[in-house]
Amino acid sequence: MTTATANSSKHVTKFQQLLRELFQFDCADLDFGIYRIMNYKRDAIEKFITEKLPADVSEELDRGILRQQAWVAETLEETRQNVINGLGSGAIDAEGELNDGYVDTPLGRAYLNAKAAAKYSRSRDALEASIYNHLSAFFSRYYQDGDFISTRRYGRNQKYAIPYNGEEVYLHWANSDQYYVKTGERFHDYDWKAPNGVVTHFLMQTARVEQNNVKGDKRFFLPRVAETKWNENARAVVIPFEYRPLNAKEQSAYGNRNQQDKIIAEAVQEIPQRLGANAPEAVAAMTGERRLDSNGQSVSYLEHHLRQYTRKNTSDFFIHKDLSGFLNRELDFYIKNEALNLGDLIIAGENMAGGWFQIVQLIKIIGARIIEFLAQIETFQKMLWEKRKFIVETQYCITIGNISADFYSEIAANDAQWAEWRELGIDYPPPPPEIRSCKSTQPSPWTPDTSAPISQTACSRPSMISTE
Repeated sequence: MTTATANSSKHVTKFQQLLRELFQFDCADLDFGIYRIMNYKRDAIEKFITEKLPADVSEELDRGILRQQAWVAETLEETRQNVINGLGSGAIDAEGELNDGYVDTPLGRAYLNAKAAAKYSRSRDALEASIYNHLSAFFSRYYQDGDFISTRRYGRNQKYAIPYNGEEVYLHWANSDQYYVKTGERFHDYDWKAPNGVVTHFLMQTARVEQNNVKGDKRFFLPRVAETKWNENARAVVIPFEYRPLNAKEQSAYGNRNQQDKIIAEAVQEIPQRLGANAPEAVAAMTGERRLDSNGQSVSYLEHHLRQYTRKNTSDFFIHKDLSGFLNRELDFYIKNEALNLGDLIIAGENMAGGWFQIVQLIKIIGARIIEFLAQIETFQKMLWEKRKFIVETQYCITIGNISADFYSEIAANDAQWAEWRELGIDYPPPPPEIRSCKSTQPSPWTPDTSAPISQTACSRPSMISTE
C-alpha cells in the first residue's frame, strides 16, 4: 500500500468513525427509549457507512472530469518514475523540478509536458481524501456530546450568525430552536439475569443530589466493589451503588473527561476479581460475552448492564425542532463558503473548474443522504416529545377554607384523613365524638372515584376562600 493510499484510507476510517458517533453506535447496547428505535435501523445505517458510502464516492471519482484529473496525475507519476529509472535519481530534485541538464532529452520533455498538464490536478487518493475531509469538517462542527447544536455559521472570521430580520428587539439563545429534555435522576434498583441463570442486583444505597434544580458538582454512579456479595443458595450477586461527586483521590484517578466510562471499565475488572474462585458461576455470568461493539471488541454482560444502568438514569439531551432544514441550510452555506474556494478556481481556470463542481455535487449528495438518516431519528424523537400526554391519575389538594361546610362532618368522620394529617406532621386536636359519629348519606369524597363533589364545589364557589 502506498503512502497516499494509506492516507486516503485513514480519512475514510475517520469519517466512518464520526458517522458511528453521530448515529450513537456506542449506545447499541441500550434498550430503552429512542435507543430501542435506533437499533431497528442500525443494520441499514451500518451497511450505508461501510458499503454504500465508499462505493458512491469511488463511482463518482471514476467518471467525468475527476477521472480525467486523476488520470493526468497518474500519468505524471508514471513519467516521473520513467525519468528516475532512465536518467537516475538525481534527474529530479525533492521538489519535483527537473535538472537543467536533462531538459532537452525525450524523457525530460515528456516529464515537463506531463507536469504542465497536471499543474492543478490531484491524484485519485487526494481527491477522495478531500471529499471525506469536507464531510467530516461539516458534520463535526455541529455535533457535540450526542446533540446537534444550532450554531449558524457566518464566515471564516466571524463564525456565527443570528437569524435576525430587522426587529427592534430580538431575544436569541444558542438552542432556541431545540427542546431541552431533562431526565431527572431515577434511583431505582436494577436486576438482570445471565444465560446461566445467575441474577445480578444493582442496589442504590446512597444518593446525594442537589435540591430545587440547583446546579452542583457533577455526580457519578460508583459501585461499592468491596461490598459485592454472592449468595450461592439464591444464585444471586448483589452490587451496592452510590451516586455522588468524586472525591479528590477519585478525581485524580479518573481525570476530567469520560469519568463514568472509566469507572465502569475499572468495575468490569474488579468485580469478577472480588467474587474470585469461590463463585465460578457468578464470574461466568459477569464475564460472558454479551455482544460486539462497533470496533469488533467483546462487551461482557457486566459492562453492558453497567452502561445501560448509568445511561438510563442520567441521559439529558436536546431535540431539534427541524434538524433536516437546519443542516441542509448549513450544508449549502458550507459548500459556498468552504468547499468552493474562489481564489483556487480562478487560478485553475475553466478546464479544472468542472472538477471542483463535481466534488461539490458529491459532497451535497452524500451530505443530504446522511442528513436524511439523522433527521428521521430526530423527527421521531420530536413526535414523541410533542405527543399529547395521557393523564393517568389526578389528585386534589384543597385547603379546608375552600370546601363547603356541607362536607365538614364527612371529613371529620374519615379516620384515614386524620391518619394522613398526623403522618404529615399536622397535629390537629381530635374532633368531638358527636362529629366523628356523624354518618353522611353521600359516598366518601376521599375515594378517587367520588372526589368530584368537593372539587366541583371548590371551583364553583370562589367566594369561600379562607381569609384566616
